[in-house]
Amino acid sequence: MKEYNVVGVMSGTSLDGLDLAHCSFKKNSKWEYSINSVLDVKYPVNLIQKLKNPASLSGKDLQRLDIEFGEFVGESINKFLKTANFKTDLIASHGHTIFHEPSHGFTTQIGNGNVILSITGLPVVNDFRSYDVALGGEGAPLVPVGDRLLFPEFDFCLNLGGIANISFEQNKKRLAYDVVPFNILFNNLAEKLSKEYDDGGRLASKGRILEGLLEELNNLDYYKMDYPKSLDKSWIEDKIILIIDKHEASINDKLRTVSEHLSVQIFNAISGVATNSASKVLVTGGGAFNNFFIENLRNKLKPLASLVLPDENLIKFKEAMVFAFLGVLKMEGLTNILSSVTGASRDTCSGVIYSN
Repeated sequence: MKEYNVVGVMSGTSLDGLDLAHCSFKKNSKWEYSINSVLDVKYPVNLIQKLKNPASLSGKDLQRLDIEFGEFVGESINKFLKTANFKTDLIASHGHTIFHEPSHGFTTQIGNGNVILSITGLPVVNDFRSYDVALGGEGAPLVPVGDRLLFPEFDFCLNLGGIANISFEQNKKRLAYDVVPFNILFNNLAEKLSKEYDDGGRLASKGRILEGLLEELNNLDYYKMDYPKSLDKSWIEDKIILIIDKHEASINDKLRTVSEHLSVQIFNAISGVATNSASKVLVTGGGAFNNFFIENLRNKLKPLASLVLPDENLIKFKEAMVFAFLGVLKMEGLTNILSSVTGASRDTCSGVIYSN
């Protein structure tokens, strides 16, 4: 199998930027990868406002946003490749999720593939989720096939992005699910103090746990559901954020309580599966830089499992790298979505290819 050089593109629910990762992949006895160059592109303010409130847009305006976001992705990639100066065979773009309602049979990620192709002149793979949803799956999470093939030495792969999700092997099947909303909650509270995020968890560390709020959050029905399961931003806003907002307390106290809630739910997810005290948990995503949260979770997990934080590029850009890998698997006609993870009727080689 030839070596692929791919730009992976990821836009997460926390809206903290467009992640671009130029990666190389090849397979000998097992899959090997390298992250050659990375870039985090901040969104223009006007684009953030549109991405924050997609439900308020008309069908025509959503079509315009699909094109506009595709232009932003294509132009960002062109600038990135001029500085990186790497050979590139392919672009694999997750797009930005506007709607995700698998129970109603649809999921929508914008970032028009034809537009990206027209701007970059490079083949594009996107729309990775729709086929799985059409087969009765959750269409999420998608990273676990990368966890299985690229990080087999870890018992758990935990991603702390806008949403925290986890994947692991059980009875020779890869299982994964969205555990809990994550940075989307921290950032929402930090914004009330005119901050983008709670740097290192410093604000949370100054607060106290609100027992009533903690109990209400921990008792949400979602945490009692069997997996596979996935979280939708609109549900998070309508349920969890509404609960947090109705409590009268300081922002620091709310951040501390949310931090405790998230650590409890992630502890529950790992402790319910871990079979020995030597379990290793690979931690990636922006939440890995929340020192206060990480130490709290690490203390909860002792001696059940140890947290492993890799180098900064992998922490920040693992999702973009894995979507690059999903694009490679699509081009090779190999399975890139696991039904054991999503609950679909079968495994699929998913994604739509745009090429000249």
